[in-house]
Order: sequence, then C-alpha cells, then structure tokens
Amino acid sequence: MLSVLRVHLPSDIPIVGCEISPYVLIRHPDKTVSTEDVPENLPLHGCFLRYKWYRIQSDKKVAICSVHPSEQATLQCLGCVKAKLPVAKSYHCTTKCFSDAWQHHRVLHERAASAVNENGNEEEDIYGRFNNTTSGINNNNNNNNTNGQAVANGTTYPATVTQRNGGEIWFEVGRFKTYTPTAEDIGHVLKFECVVVDLETKSPVGQANTILTSRVIPAPSPSPRRLISVTNADVAGHLDTSSGTFSVLSYNVLCDAYATSDLYGYCPSWALSWPYRRQNLLREIVGYLADIVCLQEVQSDHFEEFFAPELDKHGYQALFKRRTAEVQNGNNQTIDGCATFFRRDRFSHVKKYEVEFNKAAQSLTDALVPNAQKKTALNRLVKDNVALIVVLEAKFGNQGVDTLGKRQLVCVANTHVNVQHELKDVKLWQVHTLLKGLEKIAASADIPMLVCGDFNSVPGSAPHALLAIGKVDSMHPDLAVDPLGILRPDTKLTHTLPLVSAYSSFARIGYEQQKKRVDPNTNEPLFTNCTRDFIGTLDYIFYSADSLTVESLLELLDEDSLRKDTALPSPEWSSDHIALLAEFRCKPRVRR
Repeated sequence: MLSVLRVHLPSDIPIVGCEISPYVLIRHPDKTVSTEDVPENLPLHGCFLRYKWYRIQSDKKVAICSVHPSEQATLQCLGCVKAKLPVAKSYHCTTKCFSDAWQHHRVLHERAASAVNENGNEEEDIYGRFNNTTSGINNNNNNNNTNGQAVANGTTYPATVTQRNGGEIWFEVGRFKTYTPTAEDIGHVLKFECVVVDLETKSPVGQANTILTSRVIPAPSPSPRRLISVTNADVAGHLDTSSGTFSVLSYNVLCDAYATSDLYGYCPSWALSWPYRRQNLLREIVGYLADIVCLQEVQSDHFEEFFAPELDKHGYQALFKRRTAEVQNGNNQTIDGCATFFRRDRFSHVKKYEVEFNKAAQSLTDALVPNAQKKTALNRLVKDNVALIVVLEAKFGNQGVDTLGKRQLVCVANTHVNVQHELKDVKLWQVHTLLKGLEKIAASADIPMLVCGDFNSVPGSAPHALLAIGKVDSMHPDLAVDPLGILRPDTKLTHTLPLVSAYSSFARIGYEQQKKRVDPNTNEPLFTNCTRDFIGTLDYIFYSADSLTVESLLELLDEDSLRKDTALPSPEWSSDHIALLAEFRCKPRVRR
C-alpha cells in the first residue's frame, strides 16, 4: 500500500510571498521510494495524496524584531514611538540586537526628521516600498477569514475552523502541496498535513503526516535607492522616457549554485534559499524600471523557468548566453551565464553576437603557442567565460537636427570576466578580446556602445585601465603576470572606443553624499561587491562618450545602508553585488 515515509520543509521559516514546497518521500507497495507527486487525477495503486495547510490564530499579540524578522521582539525603541515612526521599525529581539543596529537605526531617526516625500508619504521614502507592514504587532485574534473566503493558489473556498485549543484556533488556508504565505499569515505558525487517501472511498489510509513551521515573517524591505540626476545635482532624478533617453541596469544576481552557507554563513539560510532570493531579486529588478537589463550569474534553468517568463510579464524580451562547459562539468541546467533583457516598447532586436573566450583561447594558442606548450596554455586560458553582445534599435526618436530617417542603434555588451585573482593575464586578455570585437562592430556602423558586467577587476587594475583610458601603461604591475607571453608587446593593449565609466560622473558633481561613496583616486564607487572576505568595486557600466551623455545614476550604497554587522547577501539584498543603473541621453548626430 502507498504510504508517506517523511515530510520535510526546505526552510522552517516561511516568508510572505515566497512559495513553500515541502519535500514528501513516499513508499510504493513494491518497497521502492520516490518524491513524485500523486494527485487525485493520477492515482497510484488506487490511492492519491491529499494536502492541507493550516494557520494558527491566537489571542496573543506578537511583535517581530525589525532587524531579525524570524525572532520575536522583546524591546521597543521609544525614540521611534516619540517620533511617530512606523512601529514595525521600533522592535528588537535583544538589547545586543538594538545596540548593534544603533548606528543604522539612528540614521532612520535622522532621515525621518528631515525627509519629506513629494507625495506626502514619508514612510515609503524612508523605509522602502516592498512588503511594508504598518505595524510590527500581529494581533492573532483578528479572525478576518472566519466568515469570509480563504484563497490559496487560485482556489477559493470557505475557511473552516478545524481545531480549538485554549486560546488557539486552526484555520484551513490551503489545499495544494505548495503554499505561498500572505500578509495575513505574518506572526502565525503554519501546519502542513499530508495523508494517503483511498480513491474510491475518499477516506484517509493510515495516519496523516504533519509538520509545523516557525512564525511567518514579512519579507525584509531595504530602503529604495533613488535615481540621482548628474545634470542637476540638487534634484533627485526620475527616469525620463522622453525622446532620446533610456536606462541600463547591470547586476550580478549571484547564481544559486554559489549561494551556499559555506560561502555565506553570515546570511540566514532562509534568505539564501532560491524561493526567497528569486522573489526578492525580481522585486528589485522590476522596481528599477530599466529599459535594458544586463544580468550576470543567471543559472540556465532559472533563466528558462523564472527570469525570462517573469520579466516577459513586465514587457521585456530576453536573450541569454550560457557559459561554456569545458571546465565546469555537471548538469548544464545549473551552469550560469549572461542574460540581457530589453523593453519591447522601447527597443527591437537587430542582431546578437556571442563571445566564447574558450574559442578565442583556442585560436590564440594555435597561432602563437608552440605545440609542446599548447596544453599548458589552454589549461590557463580556458575558463568558460562568455560575453553577450546585442544590437538594439530604439523605438523612440532622438532629439536634434539631421536625424530624420536615421535608425537609432545601440550596442550593449554584457559579460562576466574570469574571477581568479591570480590570473591577471587571463582577465586582461578576456577584456582586450571583447573590446577588439566591439571595435569591429563600431567600425561597421555609427553606433553608441555600452559595456556592462562583472569584470572581477578593481579600479586601477590593468583591465579597468584598458576599459577606461583605452590603453595599459607598459609599467603596470599587472603586466608582470604573463607566463604565456599573450600580453606582449604591451603596445597592442589598446582600443579606440571612447569609453567612459558612467559612475565616474558622481565625481564631477556637487552631490556630496554620493561623492563620499566614490573613490577620489579612481572616480569609481567604493564598492559594488561586499562580503565578509572582500569589499571593493568589480562591476561597471561603460559608455561611448561621443554619442551618449549620462543623465542620472542609481545612488550608491554605503556601509551604513548595509548595516555594519553584516555583509552581502542579506535578507534585504539577495546578491553579494549591488545593482548599477544609469540613464543615458543620445547626443544629436552631426552631419558629416
């Protein structure tokens, strides 16, 4: 007879908006075991599995810690109460929690005293616009569903009281294997029940298997990052969808295969789980309203099953280039790559180029390396990195004279360069190879260039110098690492593209808060990658300064914004990198 051996939850901390998909192990009459579902319309051995979810309602009031949302609060900041701030931000689980968070918490008090939102909604400006709750207290005696309808995964049915125990009442809230907690579940414990049911009698066979979650928590919401105008530094920027302007986002979203507790042990396990991170990343990406989105470290199956279909709902067309697999063996579906999205109402796809640095390495070694050294050379150069180059045609017109009848094209390169710190020659060679390919495209058409991605190279490194100033000084220390001789002569390490780093614009304006977050020596952000082991800038958006101007930039984060006691990823930010976004204006073309 069919039986359930085990029920397990991938995380015992449920989060609002993040689907819970339990692991159910079943045993067949022939003693074999599996995790396949057995719905009523596809029974096995005359039986099927029936699932139910319940929420406990209590007459107790529960306050949730604003810093550690999985913990119950034990103290409240009276300063928040006095300042009439949203009460949810005033709760802390311990005195140490409050003390550790004080430097960040104090900033909220200061901003609350001075911030005035244009629409009169200070709370949204200060505390973020995603999943905000008006109170950290959950009165579990508020039985909103007892006389109404409970909705679970698209099915509507009358809520039923299934059990009373003192001051606790259990309500049925779902009838599918998966369940997505709602705001009404915050602060409550959920119970999952799985039982084998006879197909004919519809009666349970054996005992039901149940498991309890911890209390449902709201998805933590970071403060929104504003768009800062660099043409008028005193006014916060807004995306301008008028003629000639468009915005570009570049973001390493942290491949799920790399998001492990071994690497990021400081991040709660529930915040590292893909069901949580994917929703958090999607809310963030969609919230930026970018016209072009360049993502790195997108896992192949997640591109097909999540990013492409979800962003399609928001009007984006998707293109993807998976990393090659000479080095990274295993399931092709978990190999990551570069994904580029663009708004269909703003751009149309003209052409796509795929750059595989492994192929370029093969060509290089065939031409320059003696046969006896080819294997050693390939072992060093072959790292599976790729770039995706997309030529788009704007559907909006360009302002200025002499533009009638001319197509406005934009070339967008999206790449993720080799990560290994010691392979300085490989990093530089990959960037040089990409730029030479872009030079050929530029020579064939009068077209603005955008070069986005995670270059795994800090400001001042040889790859950054090549991108930013078009050449590498012959005395640059990075050139000392060249065992294959692929960087010689150093005079070949040049390009003719007029590239400028978009975020260097912050160094030229008088917006002091942002200037403090830019390195005065390199004019680049102080960091775009922030973990316990490393903090620095690896991500860039470069643009053709002869054909584009920067209008606005997404504000940079500082360490206070990330809280001093943590690093990325975190419950608020679901990648170890931060997103970069720039708004550009096409310069009027000049008659030649």
